[in-house]
Order: sequence, then structure tokens, then C-alpha cells
Amino acid sequence: MLSARSLFQEILDHDESFRLFCSIAAGGESQGGWENGRIAALVPDGERALAPKIARHGADEDKHGRIFLALLRKRGLAPVPVPPETDYTMLLERRGIGLAHDRLRRDEPLTVRDIVVYLAHSRVTEQRAADQMALLGRYFGGHPEIGKALRVIAGDEDNHLAYAHEELLRLAAAGHGRLILRTLRAYALAEIRVHRDVSLAVMAHMGRILGWPRPKRALLAAGIHATYAWERLVGRHRMAALRMPERRDALGSAPAPAPEAA
Repeated sequence: MLSARSLFQEILDHDESFRLFCSIAAGGESQGGWENGRIAALVPDGERALAPKIARHGADEDKHGRIFLALLRKRGLAPVPVPPETDYTMLLERRGIGLAHDRLRRDEPLTVRDIVVYLAHSRVTEQRAADQMALLGRYFGGHPEIGKALRVIAGDEDNHLAYAHEELLRLAAAGHGRLILRTLRAYALAEIRVHRDVSLAVMAHMGRILGWPRPKRALLAAGIHATYAWERLVGRHRMAALRMPERRDALGSAPAPAPEAA
């Protein structure tokens, strides 16, 4: 029987599939770390109080990238190049989600509108990350090899999501509500499409590595398409909604350290 747990167990148990999984994850986290670092350096004067939180966000993502690379080293594996069709962060940028990299490379201060765009991008993508880490943590949080790393990353993703909710609500109260709502709705639709495409690409690569038979690949692809259809009709509303989080000022404290084992 196919399940998220059995699929990830297959990926975890095979060195080459695990190598690809960790390489994709490390690349995405490292890219997010760079993006947040640049945004923190370019925050407009009226939002300077956000800079330490944005920097903390970036430091967390850099840490996650190091954790995934360390998991590879523990097995004596080296990272592999990330196939372009599996590069979630790059594909999001091509869809116009978030701030373009050429904009971030220029030493020009951002605007409040840019900060709204950054936070809306974070709110949507961190929802995905938090949900995925919660799922992996449910099944593998006690795993001797990866459990501690999953728990640390999951806690950080929950903090990032809470922070995005809180700051967007603050900006909505300051008069940016229409821009926030419009941006969230557009980003949610674009993200679920990118997630579908990346999921199909990742499963195709994993299928080749693990030798999955054609019926299994077809069933997985059908499941991905069904999930996309549900998210487009229903799930996107959840990804675009805002609520005040229970965890306030989630990025205002010291970051959690990386696990020693990773």
C-alpha cells in the first residue's frame, strides 16, 4: 500500500535517493538564507525593526541547509547537482513569487510594498514547509538518524509561519490590507502549481533511482494531480488566510541550535 510514510522510508533507505532528497532540500534552504540576508540588509527605514527578524529567518534557513548536508556526510555521501525541474525556489521566482534576485543584488533600499511581497511569499511557502515537516515529524520524529534534525527544522518552520502571519496582520492594520490580500491570493495559486510540478519531477527522479514499476509511478502521479486539484479548489484559501498566531514574536528570540548529530 502506498503512503507518505512508506514512500519516504524507501527514499531514506536508499543512498542515492536520500542523496538527491537532501541535496534538493539543502539547495532550497541555502537559497532562502541568501534571500533573507539580502532583504534584511535592504529593509526601508520605516521597517528597520524587522531587520533582525528577517536576518534570523535567513540564519535559520542557512542552518537547515547545513543540517541536510551534514546528514549526507554522516552516510559518507556528497551532494549532487539539483535538477532544474526540482528547484522549488528557482521555479517560484520564475513565476514571479517574491522579490526577484536581480532586485536583491542591487544595493537599493526596498519599499514597504517590497516587504509586503516578501512576507506574502514567506506566508505561503512557510505554510508548505511547516505542513511537510509536520508530516515527516509525525512518522520519523523518533528516527535515530534524522529524527532530531526533523524536529529542529519543524520548530523553526512553525516560527517562520507565525512570524509571517503576525507581520502581515500588522501591515494590514497599517493600511496595506488590499495589497496583502491580492498578493496572497495570487501567490497561493502560483505556489500550488509550482509544488505540483516539482512533486512530479521529484517523484520521476526517485522512481528511476528506486526502480519503481510503471503502475506505481502512474498512481503517484495521479495522486499528485488530485492533490493539486483539491488545493486549487479548497486548499488555496487556507494558504491565503491570515490569523494571529498563538506564538507571538516568534523570531524575536535566540535561534535554536543545530543538532550536534547533524
